[in-house]
Amino acid sequence: MTGARISTLRLAGVTRSFGGHQALRGLDLEISGGEFVALLGPSGCGKSTALNCLAGLLPLTGGQIFLDGERVDQLAPERRGFGMVFQNYALFPHMTVRNNVGFGLKMAKVPRAEAAERVTRALDMVQLTAHAHKRPGQLSGGQQQRVAIARAIVLEPRLVLMDEPLSNLDAALRLEMRAEIRRLHQRLGLTTVYVTHDQEEALSLADRLVVLRDGRTQQIGTPEEVYSRPANRYVASFMGYRTLLDATVTGIRGSHVVVDIAGSPLVGLDRDGVAAGGRVTAAIRPEDLDVAVGDERADGTSGTTGLPATVEVVEYHGRELAVQARLTDGRRVHFRTGKRLAPDDSVRLVAPPDRVLVFAADDGGGQPGDSGDGPSRGPGAEAGPSSPEGGEPDSADPHSPAGAPAGESTAGTSREPREGRDTPKQVAT
Repeated sequence: MTGARISTLRLAGVTRSFGGHQALRGLDLEISGGEFVALLGPSGCGKSTALNCLAGLLPLTGGQIFLDGERVDQLAPERRGFGMVFQNYALFPHMTVRNNVGFGLKMAKVPRAEAAERVTRALDMVQLTAHAHKRPGQLSGGQQQRVAIARAIVLEPRLVLMDEPLSNLDAALRLEMRAEIRRLHQRLGLTTVYVTHDQEEALSLADRLVVLRDGRTQQIGTPEEVYSRPANRYVASFMGYRTLLDATVTGIRGSHVVVDIAGSPLVGLDRDGVAAGGRVTAAIRPEDLDVAVGDERADGTSGTTGLPATVEVVEYHGRELAVQARLTDGRRVHFRTGKRLAPDDSVRLVAPPDRVLVFAADDGGGQPGDSGDGPSRGPGAEAGPSSPEGGEPDSADPHSPAGAPAGESTAGTSREPREGRDTPKQVAT
């Protein structure tokens, strides 16, 4: 089962406004055929708006979309040949699994014998052959999402769009379905655009990440690039650099700088070409900050200093502890350690200079969470990813309910608001 392989999908200055609010601001992106690209960011960043613009569920306020050189943003959703997987599954509750998967083929008037064969192959791919006769209400959440995926791929689409397809599943099912999506992508090679707020999910699935904030692109790169070399303070915080400390540069050492943190020196990698005396932010992952042993110093030299801190909260995570501590100036830091610690213990903290990223304080990056006092968690953080409050604006066209995949009829759908934006809801007809 392979769809028509595309060469290039290009978004040129794609913009979408809701009244006076710009939900998406000049998105420029080029996607190669067979590539898996994740749009990543917290609620309200514009990722679902971008996806719905791609699907044709939202008209563009500005910009253009090209597929293999042909402009497609003016085409109706059913003429774009895309498949879509929705967050809420959007299955017809009165239809069997087989009929749900085959509905798009029926609407496209695919010959019955060919449609039956394609449905059978799709069900086999998602391991639901034994459940073909059941209705969605008889399936688990993971099985329902597999039906939604099968319904998208059975159309042999030129592009697959996935809007947070795993967010309604529990932790174990998310891991299972993540592996399933990756397996299907490797097998079919379908060009995929995937929306998520989950950093770990994006890192594990995507070939490239597009990090968004307030409708603006913050960074585009491979998972390794975004994880290891975030473009600014915002991306660093969102990607798991949980300790963010404002500081002053006290020295320059080639590509590294020395900064003053609560009266103690800390060496980090200069990411913005900062100058001596400049105000900066030092970003450190929990796994890169640890308790000093012997004469280790936070500035990379020998001595008896480090960043003095007092342990406040200790969480047991098996082989290591996740610890929240407070520096002498009151700011909180987060680290992981295999050493046994308890609240009120006094420690000195050190970090490898190459693992401390130093950004100019005025880079405009900001951060998803509260600076120095529990920013948004990400990979390597203590309790998994989280996203700030605040939903995106309404991202569904009132004339094209997102309850029906591209190419399907929109009959039998109603819409009700949920969590700050309209979410499609299927009803029986």
